[in-house]
Amino acid sequence: MYKLLSVVFLIWSSVAALAGTIEVEMLTKNDAGDRMVFSQELIRAEVGDVIRFLPTERSHNAQSVKGALPDGQKSFKGKQNKEVEYLVTETGLTVVVCAPHQAMGMVALIVAGNDLSNAQQILDARVRGKGKDKVKVLIEQAKATQP
Repeated sequence: MYKLLSVVFLIWSSVAALAGTIEVEMLTKNDAGDRMVFSQELIRAEVGDVIRFLPTERSHNAQSVKGALPDGQKSFKGKQNKEVEYLVTETGLTVVVCAPHQAMGMVALIVAGNDLSNAQQILDARVRGKGKDKVKVLIEQAKATQP
């Protein structure tokens, strides 16, 4: 029994060691002059990675959108002006929005495991305003740059 627990712990710690942390800033304006954006809008990740959304300026949050994440993936909702972490547990696409600014196009797309199989589900989800248009562009960008 002790050996079995040791092996399980070793495997778990090995997987955890391979996971990475990706930091994404929530910006009112980026260096290119774009307003209400995430510092990375197309985020490539793997299962086990943690994506940390950092509030660099006031009035931003990061949250998932109902129906715009892979089956089995837990949703998340960060508070305004607070850091929030998102653990990737499933492959597929996840839309992240800043709730106060999604109509202005403040959205990001997480591509986990290079899996685009839920792209239509993402397109059918309720994303408002310019955010919806940006999601379409990000999905096309993800397809065009898929490794």
